[in-house]
Amino acid sequence: MLSVVIPTYNESLSLEPLHKELAEIAAANDYDMEIIFVDDGSIDDSWQVIERLAAKDSRVRGVRFRRNFGKSAALSAGVSHASGVLVVTLDADLQDDPHEIPHFLAALGDKYDLVSGWKRLRHDPWNKVIPSRVFNAMVSWLTGVELHDHNCGMKCYRREIFDEISLYGEMHRFIPALAAARGFRIGEIEIKHRPRRFGQSKFGVSRIVKGFLDLLTVKFLTAFGQRPQHILGSIGLLAFVIGAGIMTVLAGYWLVSRIPVFGLAPIQLHERPALLYSVALLLMGGQFLSVGILGELFISYHRPERRSYSISEKIGVDSSPKEEKS
Repeated sequence: MLSVVIPTYNESLSLEPLHKELAEIAAANDYDMEIIFVDDGSIDDSWQVIERLAAKDSRVRGVRFRRNFGKSAALSAGVSHASGVLVVTLDADLQDDPHEIPHFLAALGDKYDLVSGWKRLRHDPWNKVIPSRVFNAMVSWLTGVELHDHNCGMKCYRREIFDEISLYGEMHRFIPALAAARGFRIGEIEIKHRPRRFGQSKFGVSRIVKGFLDLLTVKFLTAFGQRPQHILGSIGLLAFVIGAGIMTVLAGYWLVSRIPVFGLAPIQLHERPALLYSVALLLMGGQFLSVGILGELFISYHRPERRSYSISEKIGVDSSPKEEKS
């Protein structure tokens, strides 16, 4: 079965045309398809439209949030109710073309576990396109996952990806990076991007700030999630060494300047700004080292149920082993 998950927020006018296109694609390609609409706290008639669609088409499922929780929560809820071994996600605003689904499935094949869409030609205003391109370049650089459009809403996944990654906040933008960190294979195809027909974009300047902060979180989780001391301790050790070095030089000069044979002008350490900088660096270094140790202790004694590794295949072993805690 193919599960199509569609986060929905105030898109009542586009849901029926979108359902019609999906039904046509399923019939033309003989897909065993289910369509899951997740109403993310819409204040228009989106839920009523979903109810009508479900009443006339048994393939339609609906999940309704009590309020707006965000796209990551909607995707997580939709996938948790999905029955298919393959999951396709797309936005409800009709800008993602459902006719691309066969292309996604063909690209996925046996080669990839996740295929992301790339909207090379975008029908969006410049103030959305330019920040998006800068953001995508930054994500590719920091995570090492080279994609042109990390934030494209249209993607195709193997279902098991969502058993190994957690979606919260705005983490839906970084699913490829999170999946790649677990060893899943990531691909990309160019897709058609259509002009918006109904409603208005939910894009805002605040998303840029939130996206950057989430990117830092993803970088830390994927690179140092199991070994926080490697990054925190490195920063702390560097600061500690620099601070100790400055203080050693100051102390040495102070001592030598008090020996008349060297002819150096005596200095007062408390009047030297470098002394304050060295003390600040020593304190900062000690704090980072301490936080790194606490992070390691937390991971050691409170390790989450999710394993620190990802298994692709098994042979000759129990197919459902007990969760390892180490």
